[in-house]
Amino acid sequence: MKSKRNYPIVTVTKKAEAALKKGHPWVYDAEITDSFGEFENGCLVDVLSQKGSYLGTGFLSENSKIRVRVLSTNANDNFSPAFWERRLKYAIDYRKTVMGSDFSCCRLVFGEADGLPGLTVDRFSDIIVTQVLSYGMEKIKDMIYTTLVKILRDDGQEISGLFERNDVAIRKLEGLEEYKGWYEPIPHPDSAVTEITENGIKYLVDVENGQKTGFFLDQKYNRLTVAQLAKGKRVLDCFTHTGSFALNAAMGGAERVTAVDVSKTAVEMARENAVRNGLDGRMDFLAADVFDLLPELEAKGGKPYDFIILDPPAFTKSRKTVKGAERGYKEINYRAMKLLPRGGYLATCSCSHFMNNELFVKMLHSAAADAGVQLKQIEVRQQCRDHPILWNVPETDYLKFYIFQVV
Repeated sequence: MKSKRNYPIVTVTKKAEAALKKGHPWVYDAEITDSFGEFENGCLVDVLSQKGSYLGTGFLSENSKIRVRVLSTNANDNFSPAFWERRLKYAIDYRKTVMGSDFSCCRLVFGEADGLPGLTVDRFSDIIVTQVLSYGMEKIKDMIYTTLVKILRDDGQEISGLFERNDVAIRKLEGLEEYKGWYEPIPHPDSAVTEITENGIKYLVDVENGQKTGFFLDQKYNRLTVAQLAKGKRVLDCFTHTGSFALNAAMGGAERVTAVDVSKTAVEMARENAVRNGLDGRMDFLAADVFDLLPELEAKGGKPYDFIILDPPAFTKSRKTVKGAERGYKEINYRAMKLLPRGGYLATCSCSHFMNNELFVKMLHSAAADAGVQLKQIEVRQQCRDHPILWNVPETDYLKFYIFQVV
């Protein structure tokens, strides 16, 4: 280490040392072997090997199993405001490059993938939505927010307010309270509803009450792929939320689209979005449980749809529940395969990191065998490029998206 260190120190196991050297930024509580200095929750700590070599510096989380989130392995970084401004600018410049004309509606910061652990930032036109999931990031959020908005405005971007969606249970694991609301130091509009345009489709986004941060941005170009296949087809969009896949299918020229979600509120929002885009004449909307609907449709006989889209919420958020999630994924995929005619099309996905690609593919093979069909793979996709995947951080790789013809 070239610079004098003033941070408290934790030493870690050889397993943690190996992981850090490979680029994974987390140190778990069980991997800490000793500690030196004065600690407080959310402070910066140096991470050393058992032999005393420097491995990195990161945020301490006293209440979390992820005890340290490493920010940098450069011993000369000083974590001044200039350090955080560089990180934010780097993340924003990346989105401007990879998103192009879609920069006005995208994820600006994707946590560890941008070297900003515990921070999510989404942009919906003129409104910024943030979510903070680590104690250390919570302590510096005022500086992060003002710097972020300044960078965007200096670039000529119109930003009318910043909304915090810190209403998630995972914050309790960090010892943080749950809440949501406008970040008051930055002036904001009266309404938390804004309009965005994605793939040429207009949506009303409620950043206060919508799921996650208001809208699912990670499927942006997967929806466009569905639109390209939907022309002339009878489409069933399951777990439609506010209708995004269904609307893309209708915009792509589908003969008829049925959008289904268990939430009546979501279905009504989907219906409003259809009207907003002049697509309601070719769309139907149904509030129903997909697990009940698919077998009911099969029992009625016939093949009412020739393109089915399965975009369920994450059925598992931990390794402990993967087996149950696998059964859920298999059930809906099996039912969809049975319901489709030979030559029909299936788009299916999982947004759970714990349901990894190997398990998902295994499930699809099993569902196809039980349904007595074969799958002709058309395309495999992942999350949108504004949700970059770091190969050394598998947790950043979570979305699996497959399109098949059922033969």
